[in-house]
Amino acid sequence: MTVVDDPVALVRELKQRDGMDIWLCGGGKLAAALRDELDELIIKRHPIVIGSGLPLFDGPFTPTDFAAAGTRTFGTSLTITTFSKVLPSAGEQS
Repeated sequence: MTVVDDPVALVRELKQRDGMDIWLCGGGKLAAALRDELDELIIKRHPIVIGSGLPLFDGPFTPTDFAAAGTRTFGTSLTITTFSKVLPSAGEQS
């Protein structure tokens, strides 16, 4: 599904539906727009230098805590690390 309109509204609607998880692929602008809606990050790293790179989040920045939940390393040295959003403790503001 390609989203032309407001991705935040679509993700919020999808999160209300029963079903499986939502997998989003896009660039730093999409990630920045959806930062508050993200429950998990899956970061792929490949040890090849091919350019200057792209920002993970390309937009206004507000710190958001994520904790590493697991890492897989493949024979090609590719690593995939999953991070889960750290939810505020009771009494803390988000």
